[in-house]
Amino acid sequence: MTDAERSPLGADAAGPGPWSAGQVAAPRTGEPVTPPDTDPRRWWGLVVIALAQLMVVLDATIVNIALPSAQRDLGMSDGNRQWVITAYTLAFGGLLLLGGRIADLAGRKRAFVTGLIGFAAASALGGAANGSAMLFGARALQGVFAAVLAPAALSLLTTTFTDPKERGKAFGIYGALAGSGSAIGFIVGGVLTEYLDWRWCLYVNVPIAAVAVIGALVLLHDRPVRGGARLDVPGVLLGCGGLVALVYGFSEAESRGWSDPLVLGLFAAAAVLLAGFVWWQGRAPMPLLPLHVLRDRNRAGCFLTMMLAVIGMFGLFLFMTYYLQVVLGYSPVRTGLAFLPLTVAIVIGSTQISARLLHHVPPRLLMVPGMVLASGGMVILTRMTVHSAYTTEILPALLLMGLGMGLTFMPVFATATAGVAPQDAGVTSATVNTSQQVGGSIGTALLNTIATTSSATYVTAHLTDPSHRKAVVREAVVHGYTVAIWVAAGIMLLAAVVAGTLVTARAPRHGPPAGAVG
Repeated sequence: MTDAERSPLGADAAGPGPWSAGQVAAPRTGEPVTPPDTDPRRWWGLVVIALAQLMVVLDATIVNIALPSAQRDLGMSDGNRQWVITAYTLAFGGLLLLGGRIADLAGRKRAFVTGLIGFAAASALGGAANGSAMLFGARALQGVFAAVLAPAALSLLTTTFTDPKERGKAFGIYGALAGSGSAIGFIVGGVLTEYLDWRWCLYVNVPIAAVAVIGALVLLHDRPVRGGARLDVPGVLLGCGGLVALVYGFSEAESRGWSDPLVLGLFAAAAVLLAGFVWWQGRAPMPLLPLHVLRDRNRAGCFLTMMLAVIGMFGLFLFMTYYLQVVLGYSPVRTGLAFLPLTVAIVIGSTQISARLLHHVPPRLLMVPGMVLASGGMVILTRMTVHSAYTTEILPALLLMGLGMGLTFMPVFATATAGVAPQDAGVTSATVNTSQQVGGSIGTALLNTIATTSSATYVTAHLTDPSHRKAVVREAVVHGYTVAIWVAAGIMLLAAVVAGTLVTARAPRHGPPAGAVG
């Protein structure tokens, strides 16, 4: 292993000795540089990173509750309204690998600040939209800058906190936000829609981003950018094109059906492009995603565990939102608040359990029980009916789900980014985020299809008296949800199996960070 690999900041910070004096000379200026682990302001820097990550995650769901109001205001058709969601997820999920490599090449702090400013500007544009096209374009632009911002945030966290114990605390907070951000989006979206206006679901990002930009400029530090690196343009075209086709295919499958020619064409294009991407990455002189990042068993296990966990989680959010509002008749605010116990449980699982145990036990001893708990929560939800009581039949399931997600997400983030060479931190962080986005797209399309198909079958079998149609349809909707939730519970159990068999990393030890692996 070279000195460059042993250094927490890579080749540019490698010097003749360790961090014993508390400072080293910057490679270009000769001025002292404070190592990340001794910077007294690093915990405030974590607040800035967490704020930005929360903004990105909650924006995927904050507009869901506001969508009916926006549709009425802007005159959107039922067929086009999905683009408020799809435009964001397409740009975000499709461009994450590019965003991660940009962070590696241009500098993480620079990419972080640029992403924040761009995201705020796109949010303001969307809030001021005077038509559906303007709103769709603003949401896509949000996704573009989110694809730059999210990998930069996670890679800054990775390179700032390298001591195992501190890393556990930092990733506990980050994992809590990543797991609960979507639920927080429902809460904030409900409050803003009911008491202000749907546009504030977008405007709210502007002050958040402004605070984060100021904090980033003052508190965050980054290593100098390595010279001589070039962007892998063929890799960008193949990889990002394949991801866009894949995410778009799943979004269209939800409305068109899995056998639709467009859906099948998109999946075929995604398969060809992604296969070409993998082939090219093994031959490219400066690959967009070095294949050694994927070959590492622990990282591959974390990526797959994350994707499977998010498939199940998005099923919960999708069905519970409609169940609470349409079946039980909750208001937007009450619906959002119903998710609050889930959020609290995720925070407790991440920061008070996982963060305290990660440096004592192997990561899979957190991930496997976490997925089993989450699956158990899903099984409880399969018993819900059109008359279920929230306190006794819904709340226990949400608490189990939250604890399970908190136990899982934190070690996944920490393990997937551990030991990565600094020059690959951005693209590795992007791959973690990509697994989330792809999982969310699969979960939304697959589980919604299962739910609607099961509901239709139920109506056909039980509608014997037309005068009872309304009651039968309500029961059919809930039946469809429970069938899909059974599938989600099985997928989460599969995530537990994947984590238990593939993630073999040991508990991290105190001391200097290890060099790059893979």
